[in-house]
Amino acid sequence: MTSVSARDPQLLECLAHHDGRTCESEAGGKSPWMFVRRGRVGGRRPLVASHLPVTHKPTSAESDQHKATKERVVETALRNGLGAQAEAPVRGAAGRAVADALVTGPGGIRIGWEIQYYPLGPSGVYSRSLKARDNDVMPLWVTKSDRAALIDRAPWTRVDDMPWKEIADGKEMLIRGGFRRLQTWRCVASSDRHCLDSDGAGHCRRIHADWFLPALCDPPKPTVHIEDLVVSSATGDCLAVFVPNRSNPRAGRHMWVPVDDCRTWEEMAGPTRLPRTPSLEPEDFITFAEQELDRSCSAGQEQLSPDRSDPRPVRDLGQPTGGLTLPLPPVRAAPGGLSFVTGTERAAMATALGCPPWELGPCAGCGQYIRRYGRNAPMACRACHHSGDRR
Repeated sequence: MTSVSARDPQLLECLAHHDGRTCESEAGGKSPWMFVRRGRVGGRRPLVASHLPVTHKPTSAESDQHKATKERVVETALRNGLGAQAEAPVRGAAGRAVADALVTGPGGIRIGWEIQYYPLGPSGVYSRSLKARDNDVMPLWVTKSDRAALIDRAPWTRVDDMPWKEIADGKEMLIRGGFRRLQTWRCVASSDRHCLDSDGAGHCRRIHADWFLPALCDPPKPTVHIEDLVVSSATGDCLAVFVPNRSNPRAGRHMWVPVDDCRTWEEMAGPTRLPRTPSLEPEDFITFAEQELDRSCSAGQEQLSPDRSDPRPVRDLGQPTGGLTLPLPPVRAAPGGLSFVTGTERAAMATALGCPPWELGPCAGCGQYIRRYGRNAPMACRACHHSGDRR
């Protein structure tokens, strides 16, 4: 994809320059030529004309941060016995690409770390992520901004904005976003979590599940550092998943999750797959202002005046996906008056209640249906007091 600065500049001419008036961009030693981009005005995405170049060029500080983070990823991988290479060429069916850091796990899992500390548009994130996956590499984007366009458009994570020296010296790099843990709970009055189906105004007594940041889990889960993600993503202990929003299945959240949490979720919701094609978000649609042509030169005002271009919205709000609610177990009476439930329902209930999964089977002594907690646990019957495995 050609960068803005490398494109043919003679696309559009500033009307002030064309009319022989002062072009503020040209007066500042830049180009009077312009191109069309999507602006941000009051939540809409109208087409606007901007002077070239408008791309953000990384400062020396950002470049140092980028280099220090890349080296830290590689050093962490090598220290833990993983394969790692900086600026690694990746070749495959999709052609040649270069990853900032390529980490290879013992099972052949390849993680392509993309350290993106300066802005990159959605199309660049989509195209580079798709090319990586076509080359059997799972992309992992790193940002320091909660407004980055890459958030929830590909597997990602967010770290703090730190000086490069602190990154190089090994100061803690906490994962602030892009990593979640699964929480399940029974919707009863004693639960600290609200009901997903009644706007928080009631209790349905069913099992709910949703993804939360580790600090928002109940009880809170351990903090995750960038070193943890370097290792767990390459060993398969942590997986990249896409969880659709409950209210809009076409949209959703990309996140890294522990493999055990992923398996539990798949038992309840079915397989998780990363989307091959991007889903359109409200800010991706192009609209037109339908205003009269402005013949003045607005060079330098695009990022200063809110009526010219609104700032990027915050994308990493830590919001849940909307969750999943398991239906109430069907009341199908079995001998002994107990009800049948599926294995998925049993697993979810056990997780929510903090006990081992139970099984239902006939007593070896009297034949009455009883529960057993744990696959290898004996079944003790209260009716005939028989203790032993079920027949």
